[in-house]
Amino acid sequence: QVQLVESGGGLVQAGGSLSISCAASGRTFSGYVLGWFRQAPGKEREFVAAVRWSGGSTYYADPVKGRFTISRDKALNTVYLQMNSLDPEDTAVYYCAASRSLSSPSRAEVDYWGQGTQVTVSS
Repeated sequence: QVQLVESGGGLVQAGGSLSISCAASGRTFSGYVLGWFRQAPGKEREFVAAVRWSGGSTYYADPVKGRFTISRDKALNTVYLQMNSLDPEDTAVYYCAASRSLSSPSRAEVDYWGQGTQVTVSS
């Protein structure tokens, strides 16, 4: 049974930094991209960032390029999202996701979801 378990969300002031993690288990993820989506109140869930598990290629949504960094530790089966220069617009529930997409996945291409972790950025 595949499990994606997020941790590390919380409250941070605008301009601050926060790191969230996703521990993946239940299968091998070669051929997958693992990454993050987010959903703000009243908005659709949107892609944030992803990393190809085997080769390490990374993909970012335009709003987070240059501020967020995704990485993975294959030995720990964990994906990280380092978020810098946070803005109140980044406030959302962040969901870990795994997909067999070739690059940045759409919501429909996600095979597995985590339960989500809240990130709140205060102004």
